[in-house]
Amino acid sequence: MSEHPAAERLIRYTKTEQNEILGDGADPFGVADTGLTWLPKEDHFGIRDADRLVAHAGLLRLPVSIGEVDTEVVGIGGVAVAPDVRGRGLARTVLAAALDHARTMGPRHGLLFCRPPLVPLYRRLGWHSLDRDVHVRQPDGLVLMPLRTMWTPLHDGAVWPDGAVRLRSFPM
Repeated sequence: MSEHPAAERLIRYTKTEQNEILGDGADPFGVADTGLTWLPKEDHFGIRDADRLVAHAGLLRLPVSIGEVDTEVVGIGGVAVAPDVRGRGLARTVLAAALDHARTMGPRHGLLFCRPPLVPLYRRLGWHSLDRDVHVRQPDGLVLMPLRTMWTPLHDGAVWPDGAVRLRSFPM
């Protein structure tokens, strides 16, 4: 693998590509026990090592209510780095490419959900913990998001507004 691999926008990202990175286990992201229904991402970025995809990050514009204000965020999800190439800065590289694109999409904030052990990684990458309850849409209505919620500014001066947070769609 080159010293500083570049991320690229992917034409497609299917279960086959996900398996290329994480293998074909039943719960590659460790979130199946949440019972949540997730949305597929619309834009995908990846890093290849020769012909093998080794990292991915996906994006999706989502409606959210913060307090009494309806707005949008860019949801980041499906972040993955193959186990055998972790520790080489690939998460930083693939997220940087995805966030560069997210900045062109309009919303002022990026949002992601992660398992607690990943919070330090995302903090090192410039993300902030949202220390409040977040509700997300599910087939039976709004439910409390059991994972940690983190955000990042997509534009200069963007701060997370005060107020209750409701994702008006399935999570990403």
